Amino acid sequence: MLLKCSIFKLLPQLIELRNGLAMITYSIYIVDDEQTIREGITMTLETEYQVKAFPTAETAIDLIKSFPPDLVLLDIGLPGMNGIEALRKIKSLYPNILVIMITAYEDINTVISAMKLGAYDYVVKPIHMDGLEITIRNALETIGLRKEVQILQEKYLKENLPCFIAESNAIQDVMDFIGKVAKSPDTPILIFGETGTGKELIASAIHYRSPNFKGPLITVNCAAIPKDLIESELFGYEGGAFSGASASGKKGLIEGAANGTLFLDEVGDLSLEAQAKLLRFLEDGEFYRVGGTKKLQIQTRVVSATNKDLESLIEKGLFRKDLYFRLGVITVQIPSLNERPDDIIPLAKYFLHEFSKKFGKKFFGISPQAETALIENRWTGNVRELKNVIERGVLTGKGSELTLQDLGMEGLKRAEIPVQARNKSGFPPIPPTGIDISSAQESLEKYYIEEALKMAGGNESKAARLLNINHHTFRYRRRKLHIG
Repeated sequence: MLLKCSIFKLLPQLIELRNGLAMITYSIYIVDDEQTIREGITMTLETEYQVKAFPTAETAIDLIKSFPPDLVLLDIGLPGMNGIEALRKIKSLYPNILVIMITAYEDINTVISAMKLGAYDYVVKPIHMDGLEITIRNALETIGLRKEVQILQEKYLKENLPCFIAESNAIQDVMDFIGKVAKSPDTPILIFGETGTGKELIASAIHYRSPNFKGPLITVNCAAIPKDLIESELFGYEGGAFSGASASGKKGLIEGAANGTLFLDEVGDLSLEAQAKLLRFLEDGEFYRVGGTKKLQIQTRVVSATNKDLESLIEKGLFRKDLYFRLGVITVQIPSLNERPDDIIPLAKYFLHEFSKKFGKKFFGISPQAETALIENRWTGNVRELKNVIERGVLTGKGSELTLQDLGMEGLKRAEIPVQARNKSGFPPIPPTGIDISSAQESLEKYYIEEALKMAGGNESKAARLLNINHHTFRYRRRKLHIG
């Protein structure tokens, strides 16, 4: 995995945040060509709201484009762009802005036109301030819950979202992408990545960036549940459905994830029977408990993850092709730690700090030799392996600086190899001007991917197996290296 700052139960935190929220503030723009009206309304409202006043619609709209308010008090009879035209423009820019029209007389036709264009309400001049305040308060109540949820989510994400220690473009690209796809509350997402790359953390990030963030995030390790129990765990069961079943029955994990997110880790380990029921649920949101006859229906987003080559499992008849496409409406590929070496030292220093605090040690840094060894090491277990190495080093090490000996990596330090020996191995010698190791690694990887494709006759799945990586990792690297 990547890393988590901490683990939180969502609902208690939301209650605590809500109780501790400062009073929500609202912004109101006043647009009226009469100065006395602008000043009068401003004086009445500015003690409770953030207020700006404008003599023309054009000047107000210029600011609305950059700083949209919650509500606009808009005079119909404006010079230049009139109120009806301004209302149309405001709604085209920001449909959620509330607009209350101001008219000098109760012209029913004009009012009807304004309401059809999306005006919330209207007031008639001369304006009675008490009545205006009631109208404004009623209007703002309609967006109060939405604004409160937005503040809660922003605050929760800021304070409690699991940490991503990542300086590489590869992970930044992943985070930018999931920030976009998370906005849908129910579109299935399939995460691919090697063991230890952080698939569960990505699923968590998707949940807390989605409209489902108030609901539960239920994680299911499909590989850890016996195949004969996975159906009853996922879908629940009715009393007496099978030998040993509780007489009162049991809700399944899918029901527990209602209005939230269900994360199916190692989804490639699901039995074919469970796959069939999961497919039906994904298609219409309906399912039956094991042994039940009552059709149940809930809304949840299913995020799944695997380190297996699902297309290879499909070829072997071990995974349903239709389920594969349904789970992977959106796919996310997490690069391995070896593909993002820029993240190794930042991650190591973060773990160093965390474990120093946990074990009461006084480590403040990593020696240059140890940093070099960490960067040069081949991390087959990805971030999880790096975390374990740092934990062991902090636990057994002494002093203020983590060394090669603390890490147990002194035997892995690369010995000096004569240039002649390197030449015999087939690798070119390092020229006096030095070598760009990243470019060299990229060239080598590109060579082997191209060779594997030739040997496999262009079949990506076979080429991936030749390189001992899954198909999606192969495709990701192929795209990254622009291999046709």
